[in-house]
Amino acid sequence: MLLLNYSHPLTAEQEAQLGAMLAAPLVVRNLATHVDRTRPLAEVACELADLAELSSTAWQTTPFVLNPPALAPVALALLAEIHGRCGNFPTLLHVRPVADSLPTRYEIAELLNLQTVRDAARMRR
Repeated sequence: MLLLNYSHPLTAEQEAQLGAMLAAPLVVRNLATHVDRTRPLAEVACELADLAELSSTAWQTTPFVLNPPALAPVALALLAEIHGRCGNFPTLLHVRPVADSLPTRYEIAELLNLQTVRDAARMRR
């Protein structure tokens, strides 16, 4: 399974945890997301998606998990770009702080199928 990681690198422990959750070998692409905030977000999102180096066919056929950038406006613009390329919403990697950890550590909280969230929301129209 491909992980498009636009956030902080995962630790070996987190990668093992994610691989177990996916029940599949994990291929991680760590994609740099330093963003010039003076540039239009649509351009930035397109460039970030291009960093994944997936062809048009691969975007539509390769199963992947998205670890989005931490900056919300960039994450949302990237999500829209990815949806346009894939035709659906991806699965989201949710990383959260471990409660009461000193120093702060992070764990894989869940994998969230955003397309399922969207489909369920349609029923609430």
